[in-house]
Amino acid sequence: MQREHAGSKAYGVRRARVRGGRADDSRRDGARARGGDGACEAGERCCSRHGTPPRRARGVPAPPVWADEDDDDVEARAALIQDWAGHATQHPQMGASAIAGNKRVVPTPRDEEKFRLEYGRRRVEWSSSDQPLVFMELDTDTDPFFGSNSGSGGASSPWQPLQMYGVTESGATVLCHIDGFRPYLFVQAPAHMANHQQLDLLALRAAFNAALEHSVTDVEIVRRRSIMFFVPGDPEVAFFKLTFRTHREMRNGMNTIRRGVSIGFPGLGVLPSQTFEGTVDFVMRFMVDIGAVGCGWIELPAHSYTVLRGSAKRSAMQIEVQIDAYRILAHKPSGRWLRAAPLRRLSFDIECAGRKGVFPEPEHDRVIQIANHVLEHGATEPVCKVIFTLGRCANVHGADVVCYETEEELLTAWSHFVRACDPDILTGYNIVNFDLPYLLRRAEVLQVSDFPYLGRILRARTRMRATKMSSSAFGTHESKEFSMDGRVILDMLQIVTREYKLRSYTLNSVSAEFLGEQKEDVHHSIISELQAGNEHTRRRLAVYCLKDAALPQRLMDRLLALTNYMEMARVTGVPLGWLVSKGHMIKVVSLLHRKAHGVRLLVPDIERQAQGGGEGGVQYEGATVIEPEKGFYTDPIATLDFASLYPSIMMAHNLCYSTLLQPRDVRALPEADVTRTPSGDCFVKASVKRGVLSEILHELLTARKQAKRDLAAEVDPFIKSMLNGRQLALKISANAVYGFTGATVGKLPCMAISASTTAFGRDMIQATKQQVEARYPGARVIYGDTDSVMVKFGGERNVDLTEAMRLGKEAAEAISQSFPPPVKLEFEKCYYPYLLINKKRYAGLLWTNAHKYDKMDCKGIESVRRDNCRLVANMISMVLHKLLIEKDVNAAVSFVQSTIGELLQNKVDLSLLVVSKALTKSEGKYDSKQAHVTLADKMRRRDAGTAPSLGDRVPYVIIRGTRGQAAYERAEDPLYAMQHNLPIDNAYYLENMIRKPLERIFEALLPDTSVLFSGAHTRKVVVTTPSTSTGILAFAKKTSTCLGCRAPIKGVTAAPGSSADLQPALCRSCAPKEAEHLLKQVAETRELEASFSSLWTECQRCMGELCQDVLCSNGDCPIFYRRHKVAKDLDAAAQRLARFQLEW
Repeated sequence: MQREHAGSKAYGVRRARVRGGRADDSRRDGARARGGDGACEAGERCCSRHGTPPRRARGVPAPPVWADEDDDDVEARAALIQDWAGHATQHPQMGASAIAGNKRVVPTPRDEEKFRLEYGRRRVEWSSSDQPLVFMELDTDTDPFFGSNSGSGGASSPWQPLQMYGVTESGATVLCHIDGFRPYLFVQAPAHMANHQQLDLLALRAAFNAALEHSVTDVEIVRRRSIMFFVPGDPEVAFFKLTFRTHREMRNGMNTIRRGVSIGFPGLGVLPSQTFEGTVDFVMRFMVDIGAVGCGWIELPAHSYTVLRGSAKRSAMQIEVQIDAYRILAHKPSGRWLRAAPLRRLSFDIECAGRKGVFPEPEHDRVIQIANHVLEHGATEPVCKVIFTLGRCANVHGADVVCYETEEELLTAWSHFVRACDPDILTGYNIVNFDLPYLLRRAEVLQVSDFPYLGRILRARTRMRATKMSSSAFGTHESKEFSMDGRVILDMLQIVTREYKLRSYTLNSVSAEFLGEQKEDVHHSIISELQAGNEHTRRRLAVYCLKDAALPQRLMDRLLALTNYMEMARVTGVPLGWLVSKGHMIKVVSLLHRKAHGVRLLVPDIERQAQGGGEGGVQYEGATVIEPEKGFYTDPIATLDFASLYPSIMMAHNLCYSTLLQPRDVRALPEADVTRTPSGDCFVKASVKRGVLSEILHELLTARKQAKRDLAAEVDPFIKSMLNGRQLALKISANAVYGFTGATVGKLPCMAISASTTAFGRDMIQATKQQVEARYPGARVIYGDTDSVMVKFGGERNVDLTEAMRLGKEAAEAISQSFPPPVKLEFEKCYYPYLLINKKRYAGLLWTNAHKYDKMDCKGIESVRRDNCRLVANMISMVLHKLLIEKDVNAAVSFVQSTIGELLQNKVDLSLLVVSKALTKSEGKYDSKQAHVTLADKMRRRDAGTAPSLGDRVPYVIIRGTRGQAAYERAEDPLYAMQHNLPIDNAYYLENMIRKPLERIFEALLPDTSVLFSGAHTRKVVVTTPSTSTGILAFAKKTSTCLGCRAPIKGVTAAPGSSADLQPALCRSCAPKEAEHLLKQVAETRELEASFSSLWTECQRCMGELCQDVLCSNGDCPIFYRRHKVAKDLDAAAQRLARFQLEW
């Protein structure tokens, strides 16, 4: 419910809301009914909610006013009125405007309550446990105060409590304090202790406590099996289950056992150093044991929990309860439990006023604006859009503008807003590595003591620490991690860089790629100038900041990022936030522990190796690649793919930790029960024992098939998106299991499994090739890679597309019979035509039916690569279009020749030649000289105020230089090169960026590719820019030339800086045709004006303002350089026109 109240803590709020396409008149009419039009005494236009009506004495706050009434909130309104009256008595200046000359009031906790009434959630009453409490799990963590000497909650308890945060189906927030769960680990017990009924367990526990610093609360003797290796007979053995008070004490006890410890108990002695399940995260241990999954639905049965109220509450959550861990019911995510709660998402962006030439630093530079965009997941309209500004700011349509006089007030008010708005998800673009760290550090510098409490637990401080995450797929990344209890941080920059390969990852580029739109990109060097201007320049900055906050929300919806991550959390069982902060391996770890727990298997604790995959790591042979028969194929090429090849192999041959045989045990089993892999390892067959990994993969793939069936039958768009995210999560999780076993720097590496899997895959690819060529005379496999083969049927006989598809389906079905289930060879597509360049480099039209092609599919070709200029990608894309779609080789050759001709004659748009790279290190930190780094240093020497800073992207072009000069030394800023007429080194682009990609494509089509790069089309237009500052040219004078025939005009010298109207336009020979030449110049000028107007208007549309100058500095946008080029040409045309000395 939306509520409104009057009064302001500083300058006030300016707002214009739109409902149904028209401004909301109810608030304006309400202001008039109270006796004012919203204008304050100083004549400053304010909105009705925070204005000071003339009929009220200055400084006296207005009573609260609500936009709509609700009987459920009578108490809340009464409390607010009482609070407001008392506060107005104590602070008579509360409602006054600082701009009007009244005293400033620092934001207080009372203002947080006003934010909560305006932007908070609907009030919820939950006073007893008479009914079940059902909510969707959002996050689970330990008590932040446990083990500390201050705070509340678990601080005084010796047991480590857990806290589960969630949201109900109606949107109410829930905090569940969980007691009664203790961490534990296992150690193998001597065989003679298997009969625990004859042991004194109290004495045994005392002995363990004496050895492990009195941290053990319970000792049990249980029968389990290790997940590692199959032992003939598959016997269960005795294990000590040691339960500890806290997770830290358990880890200390585990380390003590690993070092070797003697237990003073008869017949026990020194414990085995191998522990089991001790490295499992405490939260994961809890969720595995009760069967809960991330973003799953939790039910607390009636009368099983205690509702905390009043002083017993330790959070700002609407419902806070306490329950024993083993009374929680966790529902499996299927059927009605697939739905999602309406999670509240807050996207924010900050703007900082940096010093000239220096990227903003929190130790010195102010935070001047914070934009906020709040949306509930699944909704289309935002809950609110709020912008906090430092200094007066004009109205922003559709948003609330809150202005403050000091930065301390701004930061304090924003922290109040976050707690009042109470989001479940914090998002934005690069908030993890910039916005949040900047705000926390800036508040620390300014000593804003109330700021760093952004979580949901009262008095729990938000802390930040640096993290480093490494993986073979994504490399090493440094990041930040925050303790923000009950809120999940999903940075859209991190999500996009993980999931997509793009040329650039700026918000502008990503928005253009996925949303089809861009925004005005205001460079940080001019933000301070806008802030130092007036309320309208600050408004422009506010509009820019608000769009930066809104775009991540739209990206999250368009890419289904939150939906897909929620389903991944449900499939793998880990909390939502872990999917971003803990990498990929944690997903398989969770699946493995869940399955092992259900079948009484224990996972050993293994020390992670210092190295893996490289020198010193265990190596094994990977997938096979059949040597390609390069060429351009105009006949259909059928593609046969193995469905989920590696998971299928692991299931078919029962490859698992629990089925792996040690050499000494192979001889004890019948040969019929053993599978010998091509890599030389041995596993027992599924008839003896089915492996845990096989069970996991079977469940994942079966669930995926069911999800795809449900997806096809579903009609609700929101449920369809959830099901699609679920089937993708199931597919990714199944494929990750193989990688988990091969990760030498991992939780449980097993090279026998990964090497056997790839060995089977190599044999299957070769067997498929042999069977296809044997079954179909004339057919040949022209290429094969990892899990697929490309087949050309018919030999010398031409086979049409329909026949190729029929033969492909037939071959797939027949060959599948030769492999053990569930391995299945499928026909999915044909390429027609098909260009095979090399290993992992090919392109073709992809057909799944014989009526129309689906798309042009490219792999490893420069049209999809990101390390070249746009000209290369555009050329390759057009060449492939002409070859594959138009099927015209001559047209492709002609296009290449004409484009090369335009390049060498300086007719190519400069934006197509720009290369852009991120400045991630200072100049001395790179291993070799880099063009963008050298250019950044050059620009810094020219003007430190406009030079790129660390973290910026540096666009550059390569200009002509002296003979032998390195390319990195010739890198230049595109705008600088344009303004100073520096010639582009076209030959460099041709030889170093264009030539090799084109040769790779055309070598299969032309007998001699040199025809592309030699001939009449390669004539050059040389642009020279001699230096006039040194040598004899320093004494040279420039002579004016005729605009008609270009001949020098005798007796007229163009002095540097001279006015164009002092120079005649035409020579004596051309003067009789002055009218003709004048009209020509006027036409050229009008054409340039029209072009500039079109580009300028497009930029204004992009920034959402048609009455302001364009300040955009987005170098990734092709319009950016075209606009500057046309502006330069227009100035030159105007100067030429002025030489006619006309009087208008």
